[in-house]
Amino acid sequence: MEVYLDNSATTKPYGEVCAAVFDTMSGNYGNPSSLHSLGIEAERAVKTAKEQVASAIKAAPGEIIFTSGGTESDNLALLGAAAASRGRHMITTPLEHPAIMSVLPELRAKGYKIDFAPVDENGCVKLDAYEKMIRPDTFLVSAMLVNNEIGTVEPVAEMAAILKRKNPRALFHTDAVQGFGKVPIDVRKTPLDMISISSHKIHGPKGMGALYIRKGTGIKPIIHGGGQQGNIRSGTENVPGIVGFGAAAKLASQDLEKKAERMAALRKRLENGVRQLDNIRVNTPENCAPHILNVSFGGVRSEVLLHSLEMQKIFVSSGSACSSHKKEPSYVLTEIGVPRKMIDGSIRFSLSEFTTAEQIDETIQAVNKIVPRLRRLNMR
Repeated sequence: MEVYLDNSATTKPYGEVCAAVFDTMSGNYGNPSSLHSLGIEAERAVKTAKEQVASAIKAAPGEIIFTSGGTESDNLALLGAAAASRGRHMITTPLEHPAIMSVLPELRAKGYKIDFAPVDENGCVKLDAYEKMIRPDTFLVSAMLVNNEIGTVEPVAEMAAILKRKNPRALFHTDAVQGFGKVPIDVRKTPLDMISISSHKIHGPKGMGALYIRKGTGIKPIIHGGGQQGNIRSGTENVPGIVGFGAAAKLASQDLEKKAERMAALRKRLENGVRQLDNIRVNTPENCAPHILNVSFGGVRSEVLLHSLEMQKIFVSSGSACSSHKKEPSYVLTEIGVPRKMIDGSIRFSLSEFTTAEQIDETIQAVNKIVPRLRRLNMR
């Protein structure tokens, strides 16, 4: 039995998504900017997908800008907001995805001041300290909805409300790549100005993402060209990818609460199973996203455990896939106080709506067998 528990890195596409992408590539190949019937047909397909993605977060279709993925969406939010604002101060968190963190040096080089809101041992932003950081020249706050390594759900609704109360002109952005399709997002109820989302995290095609930009929000493009998508993101639209993203968004948002409850129950089952071992640390907080479980196994190396599980056809991650090739210890686990020797043995299990109880039990059995064996080998 193959057990895929690396869904935070990427997900297996829905069968309906694969069919929609193929049908679009083979039959609806027109350029959406062309004025003839093939172009109009392609434009109509893009419009439908935009409606599907917008519906998943209760937004208006005109507030959705398609991008090449979550990374571009994050870059567009930060750099686009900075270019459009007179403010010179930004607040973020120390646990953000590299798609946020890697933009910060460029902003600093341009003279922007960046502060990090402190987090507690669960990775949750300390709201009182955060509120004191907001200044008259704060132009943007960016905080991820769900942490991609440990599954912490940040209080972005409260953070956005605090920001709007203290500085109504400032913008609030959330990287919701890990939260989209796992936790409810309703832009009608929360004062979020920009939201980054990704297709391949919700069983859609890779290379597709979107940035929600609330109507009236000032933002400048970072890609220039033919003026597509309201001149916010130029370039001929990836129609097959967009159609696949739309199909995935529609499917992922159906029975979202029921799917999340089921994933959460399986995640808890997995946690209880691995807790049978001694010398472990569960790094995922209690009130977390339903699909992520990060555990440190003392006395083993995460890479060795990962490949040992792979030999049993169980696929997990030793951390964020976006930074798994880096030799430095996880800055997320370091920030929440995980000791270095435990970080070295950390594994991220991430579930999807397709994960079964049988797969979880198979994983528990394998982990409980492999970890003691690896520990004995290390003692020799």
